[in-house]
Amino acid sequence: MNIITEHTSKAFDTDLHELAQKILEMGGLVEKQIGDAIGALTQHDHALAQQVIAADVKIDQMQREIEEKAILTIARRQPMAVDLREIVGTLRIANGLERIGDYAKNISKRVIATGSEFGPAAAVHSLQRMTNLVLAALKQVLDAYARRDLAQALAVWRGDEAIDAVNNSLFRELLTYMMEDPRNIRPCTHLLFCAKNIERMGDHATNIAETVHYIVQGMPLEEERPKIDAIMLDAAPRSNG
Repeated sequence: MNIITEHTSKAFDTDLHELAQKILEMGGLVEKQIGDAIGALTQHDHALAQQVIAADVKIDQMQREIEEKAILTIARRQPMAVDLREIVGTLRIANGLERIGDYAKNISKRVIATGSEFGPAAAVHSLQRMTNLVLAALKQVLDAYARRDLAQALAVWRGDEAIDAVNNSLFRELLTYMMEDPRNIRPCTHLLFCAKNIERMGDHATNIAETVHYIVQGMPLEEERPKIDAIMLDAAPRSNG
């Protein structure tokens, strides 16, 4: 390798390292957003909810910085094969993290919209449990990205069923509360929307896992993602009518 080629290679490695560091930094901010959003919900803390909404600007800014850095790196280095996959994967992950941040912001907006109303404590506890699963998945998949750990990424991908199961259980629980007492309809409706936002966070964590697979293997996952809704539907008894 001549001096010019070696210099170019080192410069490209530096670019890739900087992109990866930005992704992990963005991931840390998103994890905090999720924790603060569910904290605002469980504590009915409007001030904390406002902080989450305001902090979303920083996450959006980081996504733009990653996009600009990635595009500039492609223009300068003209990467091929695995190197190009690294950059494309970075763009996908940044987009997924930005969407997760948006869902955290949406939950915070619901906290403010509920005013003084608060849903049943048991339902809020289920929402917290579902959020913990999502946070664990996000931490694990970001670690899988940092280590290029395919097995860990696939574990996150397969673990989405657990989040779906809690979401389905919570949906039935909230419907029961609403049928038992009409006064529960408004707060439980807000909690239903919060649960959907959390479930979508889990979906984006599995999307990131698929991106890690793409980076490492050079091809998309060919398996169909397991979803608890489909499993439950297939297992349900069918009418002969």
